[in-house]
Amino acid sequence: MATLLHIDSSLNGEQSVSRAVTASFRKTWEEQHPEGTVIYRDLSAAPLPHLTAEAHTAGFVAPEDRTPEQRAAFAIREELLGELESVDAVLIGAPMYNWSIPSTLKTWLDNIVLVGRTAGGAESVAGKPITVVTSRGGSYAPGTPNEGRDYIEPYLQFVLGEQLKADVHFIVPELTLAPVTPSMAALVDKAHASRAQAHEDAEARAKALVTQLAA
Repeated sequence: MATLLHIDSSLNGEQSVSRAVTASFRKTWEEQHPEGTVIYRDLSAAPLPHLTAEAHTAGFVAPEDRTPEQRAAFAIREELLGELESVDAVLIGAPMYNWSIPSTLKTWLDNIVLVGRTAGGAESVAGKPITVVTSRGGSYAPGTPNEGRDYIEPYLQFVLGEQLKADVHFIVPELTLAPVTPSMAALVDKAHASRAQAHEDAEARAKALVTQLAA
């Protein structure tokens, strides 16, 4: 039985496009794999603690040599690392906030990137499929005024794909602000099309992963 780690980071609740698309993925996953397990983390509702000096340095000290402060600080990192390593697939909602990922998601990354374990030659999650839904209010596609200003997909591909050696797949609903921004009224149809395509892609990706993991 496969286990999915589902992480949302949008602060927009029911209005969130990234949450809606990750929900489509999860619904399809559960329909295709009813005997499986889903671990859910809502980083907006339950933010993780920022990485501290003790939690950072503890990652490079043998467990038996850690100070009481280091052991206490590393406990949440150990929980998150073990959780990531134990699951079969990961789903991440990563909306664009000010041209980057939400700080809550960056905190999760700070906790789970550990040289000697998940990165830096060890890569304990190498090959693990990670699906990222990265929504954005405008368009950053080639030929648009914002081309080259997408700092989410390149960053997450580098961290998750190159450093952790995970198998990263992106789903990108764009123009999410068009329906609520008068100056973007001409782009509403494209926004709806992009969102619909993202839901289709999420459902197809979930089905493909269930089949892949069952093989």
